[in-house]
Amino acid sequence: MTIVAPSILAADFTRLGEQIRDVEAAGVDWLHCDVMDGHFVPNLSFGPFIIKQVNGISDLPLDVHLMISNPEKYVDAYIDAGADYLTVHGEVIKHDTDILQEIRRKGARPGISLNPDAPIEDYFPLFAHIDLFLVMSVYAGFGGQKFIGDVLSKVRTAVEWRKKHGYKYLISIDGGINLESAPLAKAAGVDVLVAGTALYKAPDIASFVKHLKSD
Repeated sequence: MTIVAPSILAADFTRLGEQIRDVEAAGVDWLHCDVMDGHFVPNLSFGPFIIKQVNGISDLPLDVHLMISNPEKYVDAYIDAGADYLTVHGEVIKHDTDILQEIRRKGARPGISLNPDAPIEDYFPLFAHIDLFLVMSVYAGFGGQKFIGDVLSKVRTAVEWRKKHGYKYLISIDGGINLESAPLAKAAGVDVLVAGTALYKAPDIASFVKHLKSD
């Protein structure tokens, strides 16, 4: 069964609690939290305080994506705030697995993410240390962008590596996920669909989630 993780960045923050309850009622599985620092990406979003608030009103796993330049400084803060999955960018950590091991020691599940132009082969050494691989199907930093289909080759490569090496990581995709792009992602081997703008603007969120989950 496909995991659906709405990105709360696309929610109406004046009604965040209500909108979280709405997506919970619609049958989503996780909540995806995009953290942006205005440095690694040209935008700012929110920090541990908001994630702690979300954790306080929802029992769903929190999938926290750190689009920041110095993630090693903030591991404790985000795990303490309630992150269940904590994903950092391969472009930031390079081949350094220390932060991934630290995330696991602190009790969260480590993940890595790559932007569309980052060759997956350059980051192979990281894959033995993760529980989640987040493929960006838009460039990190802003919602509402168009899905970049070329990234599905990364998904297929990650599927092959997982099978060949006996890895257990889940494969997630984020960016431009809607009723047209989701089937393409699932056919390539994606386990987790992160949906933002299209989900929150759907006339019927429950129906939208049902279609994302359908085979």
